[in-house]
Amino acid sequence: MRSIALIDVNNFYVSCERVFNPALEGKPVIVLSNNDGCAVARSNEAKALGIQMGTPWFQLRDLARQHGILAFSSNYPLYADMSNRVMTILSRFSPVQEIYSIDECFLELTGMPLPHSAIGRAIQKRVRQWTGLPVCAGIAATKTLAKLANHLAKKHPRFNGVCDLNALNPAEQEEWFTCIPAGEIWGVGRKLAPRLATIGIHTAQDLRQANPAMLRSRFGVVMEKIVLELKGVACLDLETLTEPRQQIVCSRSFGIRVSDLPSLQEAISLYVTRAAEKLRRQKSLAGSISVFLQTSLHQTEPQYAPSLSIPLPVSTDDTSQLIKAALWGLKRIYRPEVRYQKAGVMLAELTSKAAVQQCLFSATTRKDQSESRMAALDGINRKMGKNTLRYASEGVTQNWKMRSGNKSPCYTTSWKEIAVARC
Repeated sequence: MRSIALIDVNNFYVSCERVFNPALEGKPVIVLSNNDGCAVARSNEAKALGIQMGTPWFQLRDLARQHGILAFSSNYPLYADMSNRVMTILSRFSPVQEIYSIDECFLELTGMPLPHSAIGRAIQKRVRQWTGLPVCAGIAATKTLAKLANHLAKKHPRFNGVCDLNALNPAEQEEWFTCIPAGEIWGVGRKLAPRLATIGIHTAQDLRQANPAMLRSRFGVVMEKIVLELKGVACLDLETLTEPRQQIVCSRSFGIRVSDLPSLQEAISLYVTRAAEKLRRQKSLAGSISVFLQTSLHQTEPQYAPSLSIPLPVSTDDTSQLIKAALWGLKRIYRPEVRYQKAGVMLAELTSKAAVQQCLFSATTRKDQSESRMAALDGINRKMGKNTLRYASEGVTQNWKMRSGNKSPCYTTSWKEIAVARC
């Protein structure tokens, strides 16, 4: 029987904060989105208080004072680094790995010694010892069933963090599936669950027993695949190769409303720099760049959300050329009387750097200089730290940057903020 494991870090953002601040254990903790807007991660203690995902922080302040809820600003450099460490550890347990998200990955366990639940326990122990993060493992014959097994591993004490559906007999599987609402199934969710309920499908067991062809006629091929996967028929392969992005978007909300052009130029320059770094990492070139602005959706002033796409004469990954094009576009959509809440850029028409069509009239020397300059820029920033070298157009003070009023140190990615052990 095929065996696929889904490994998931519990309450990932909160768990990362707790690794370096053990005093947070057992306390209600939430992590906030950009600009400290709303809850994007919650500890089990915070969930027990009824805090829902996406609840705005200003609505939680009274509850926080009453129950001692601790709120942290998002620390994306820390979370990304901890994720990389976890995925590197997990790659040691299987030669076939699909990194599904920042805190989840699938592993192929087929053909490995039984019981596979012992491998799940070993993964739990290794990740906990080496990173301090708690993980759960769901093991089953298909990816959808592995997701379901992971749900059981996380929610039910009997499994203690590891659930191997392949080790359960059909009667045991049916008993557990009957307890799981259809909305908890990967790919169904809250939107489709009410529609399924109208035809008598309320639980995972109901959906498992349904007719795939009938559901395909009503809901499409995706629902048919979900039903087949629940029956143990694999329709989704592990995707071990990450496809290059077709578009790269970088945007942020401002910490304050911004109306002056110099501040917007600083923000756009910074976002282009970040997007260009991602472009070079996947060894692609951009054929066009778009710049966009947006006012607050909640303001009483007139809404204004312009955008402009600028085709590039030659596809490039040179940050300076992309900044120049973006700032040209910014001036054409900018209105001085408007207060903006958000800005961003998008790189599009991406092509592989190895397969791009060269221009007959392009200057080879200038192209070589650009590649050498970008390689030097990336190399220095990679070795000496982010923003060691940056473009002057990005500004210095950046008063418009998003709010991070309670951000923890970047313990693992900044020498200045590295954790210090004191006796």
